[in-house]
Amino acid sequence: MREVSTGRVVIVGAGLGALYAALKLAPRPVLMISPEVLGQGASSAWAQGGVAAAMDPADSPAAHARDTLIAGAGTVDPEVAHRVTQEARAHILDLTTLGTPFDRRPDGGYVMSREAAHSFARVVRVRGDQAGAEIMRVLVACVRETPSVQVLEGVIATGLSVENCAVTGVEVALSGPQGSAPLRIRAPAVLLAGGGSGGLYALTTNPSRIRGQVIGMAARAGAEIADAEFVQFHPTAIDCGEDPAPLATEALRGEGAHLINRLGERFMPAIHPDAELAPRDVVARAIYAQTQAGLRPMLDTRACLGPRLLTDFPAVAEACARAGIDPTREPIPVAAAAHYHMGGIAVDDDGRASLDRLWVCGEASSTGLHGANRLASNGLLEALVFARRCALSIEAQPVPVQDEPQVLLPDLPPGTVPDPALVARLRRAMTEGAGVLRDAGGLARCLREIAAIEAAQPDCPALLNMTATATLIAAAALMRQESRGAHCRTDFPQTMAEGRRSRLTLAQALALRASLEPETT
Repeated sequence: MREVSTGRVVIVGAGLGALYAALKLAPRPVLMISPEVLGQGASSAWAQGGVAAAMDPADSPAAHARDTLIAGAGTVDPEVAHRVTQEARAHILDLTTLGTPFDRRPDGGYVMSREAAHSFARVVRVRGDQAGAEIMRVLVACVRETPSVQVLEGVIATGLSVENCAVTGVEVALSGPQGSAPLRIRAPAVLLAGGGSGGLYALTTNPSRIRGQVIGMAARAGAEIADAEFVQFHPTAIDCGEDPAPLATEALRGEGAHLINRLGERFMPAIHPDAELAPRDVVARAIYAQTQAGLRPMLDTRACLGPRLLTDFPAVAEACARAGIDPTREPIPVAAAAHYHMGGIAVDDDGRASLDRLWVCGEASSTGLHGANRLASNGLLEALVFARRCALSIEAQPVPVQDEPQVLLPDLPPGTVPDPALVARLRRAMTEGAGVLRDAGGLARCLREIAAIEAAQPDCPALLNMTATATLIAAAALMRQESRGAHCRTDFPQTMAEGRRSRLTLAQALALRASLEPETT
């Protein structure tokens, strides 16, 4: 394998966490690895709701932490929840200073939306549903103007180099259709901020590249993974045949939109006292049940928003227009779609992983904040808080501070890319076996199918990263013999009295997979 060395901190990813960390590390030399043009292809840019923060004087970080604990269904780390919510306001003010055009009232206060399981309207937004895109636009511009940050665009990380349980660099390849042979970049510190795992499922709201690769590469290197079984399905992806599915933001329900079925019946009031604003796992299962029953669930915004949806929620309006839906005259068809991975690479309070010289922030991490069911709009908040913590922790390391030359990529010959048919097969297997509803038989079949997919293309690191994460999700789900938050076992419907987080290595997950009996026909 060809190799280059740098004194720069390598950041894998180009979403909100990666960009914010790069800015917080300045003037420390940084190398960002971005598969797309900077700012494109990141889940952060697609986040519609906003950032949860107690900005209103009537609200408080303690109340925000309490809501986070309740939504997380017994597996949130209380200390993490309190520390993160306490920092939230400072990050909103920081983003405002950088130029983020948050919606403001005439008196200068922030316009706040209420989303599911929040006891208060505390989601700071931009133009209704443009928060992620606008925050990303501002951060990308700031990074472009920061001389200490070099961005390698069109490059994807495929692995980690490890010596004596310490990460010594990353392995990368060109991200184009033909891929390339790998290149090892040796570096003094690596920060993984490359997104979650939603694209491992057939129906997802995540960008097409977000398929668990970052979690998988860390797992293949030996890092500990926490809470892998907890995958959040967003209740209201727009069911219009697009892949990935566009999102109908939860803020619509916060504005009073109702969920109905093709018979015109509201079904949430009979399921939960908060109806449409129940925790996401509850609403997702209700939507899924309606779909499975052939009752075509829909989101009705006509009475609460009417024509105002077209101006106040432009992303939703644009998605509806593409699908030929007029939300001012008809309800929007919706489905539950893989949206956010609460689990990920286990990290401590400073964002450190179990491997030395490796830090993680954003959706690829598992900090203990989200538990079994992420509270709405806490994802971007967690990315901000831990991006800064990772930067501070890396700053404390003996990393060179002098000007560092830019990394030059050598010519790389063609490489191996995942077979699209195998990726589609993997997505079907995960949806059928490790989706909204799970049981032992389905999870075992899913694990056996993942093994077969691996065996069909064993020389492709990018595919092995995907199957590693898929294996961890399914294995952890098989091991958790209860239903909790987003993890619903139809064969174990009860919730245990004591909540516990799961911890798993890939070696342990593979041993479980290997122990399964062959399926009889």
